[in-house]
Amino acid sequence: MSQTVLGSITLSYEPIWSQSRVIVGFRLQVEPLNNHAVDARHLLEALDSLWRESAPVVLLSIRSSSLLEDVLDHATANSPWIEVLEHYTSNDKIATKLQAAHARGARLVWRGEMGHGPALHAKGWFLKTLRSLTPNEALVCLRVALRQFPASQYGGAAVLASPVLCNQVYEGLGSKTLVEHALDQQGAWGVIGWPTEEILHGYRFSKIQPARLVIEHLILAIDDDESLEQLEHRLGEDPILTYRFLKYVNSAALGLGHPVSCVRHGLMDLGYTKLRLWLEDQLEEAHLDPNLEPMRLQLVMRGRIMEQITNTGIEDDLRRELFLCGIFSQLDGVFGESIGRTLHKLPLPGRIMSAILAKTGPYSPWLEMATALECTSHRLIKNVCKAHHLPLNEVNRALLRALSTINEIQNNHGKHKSALVL
Repeated sequence: MSQTVLGSITLSYEPIWSQSRVIVGFRLQVEPLNNHAVDARHLLEALDSLWRESAPVVLLSIRSSSLLEDVLDHATANSPWIEVLEHYTSNDKIATKLQAAHARGARLVWRGEMGHGPALHAKGWFLKTLRSLTPNEALVCLRVALRQFPASQYGGAAVLASPVLCNQVYEGLGSKTLVEHALDQQGAWGVIGWPTEEILHGYRFSKIQPARLVIEHLILAIDDDESLEQLEHRLGEDPILTYRFLKYVNSAALGLGHPVSCVRHGLMDLGYTKLRLWLEDQLEEAHLDPNLEPMRLQLVMRGRIMEQITNTGIEDDLRRELFLCGIFSQLDGVFGESIGRTLHKLPLPGRIMSAILAKTGPYSPWLEMATALECTSHRLIKNVCKAHHLPLNEVNRALLRALSTINEIQNNHGKHKSALVL
């Protein structure tokens, strides 16, 4: 039944970023396929069966009032969080369902027009609110963040209070200053959307380095004698580090004498001792900028989704290529140069090159699909599935499996508590 219900909806996702710049939840946009009826109980069962207990929160944003009503009828304390638009709270029929769902322990999240909060009569039904700022509120936030207050009529500076509320969720903040203000100064629970372009622009005169924490934990993993497979997964947690590693193992200075297009083969050729020495060299310029973490994780998620979308039984080497295709597909923005120039520095398989550079070849459908799932255009998702004959139920299952494993990456950094000694 889960296969049937997942074939009758389209899903897309948006990460919810916490103050520590990790994914605290995913907002899943749910839309019935061609207005088909969807069994809400089986939908919740399918989500529960595919979502790991340790995975981040799921916030369902349902684009159908009838499906929302049915989900409210079946939601319990163990169900995903449910987004509820403000106008539903004034609908007597749905308001009754909201009250009943709240009484059963369902976690409801209010969402409304920018600058507004839930009506007084409905405020107690909601665990959290999903808010956006008006232009004037955004200006106030910027002034508070930068401590730039306008002069008051009494001659002094008027101290402003931020409109951002603690422990709530915000979307559409649009700038690095606003995001930092909401998360770091006001204690927002999370933000949807990340000012990627602005942050990358700040690095236009310097190279973005690999994440220091990833490198440190790789060195500690070597010292703990972790398996080759575990090291491969850890290295893949940082696309920049993975790229640099492949450049290094293919360099004339190392002199391996043959092209290496696979991380696993590079690790086997290099060995643990040389790998540790190389990682120590990377530590010197590694970054500690938390605002780069969301960009790293987004690329890793794309790679993981591409791994999962393929048919079961695919060879491990091909699965590794698909992961590389995903994490390398947006390196042009990271490195500030054309993607062709970046990728041609490595002896990558033609399947990866053609998918990223020409949107052709056997990996192209999966890359196009993984990219479409990151947006909120469900028409695009349906069109990509149709064009490449990808079963919608398998795409949705792959998406849920991939997203539910993100904490494996985030939790890896918490496994080693001791300080790294070089």
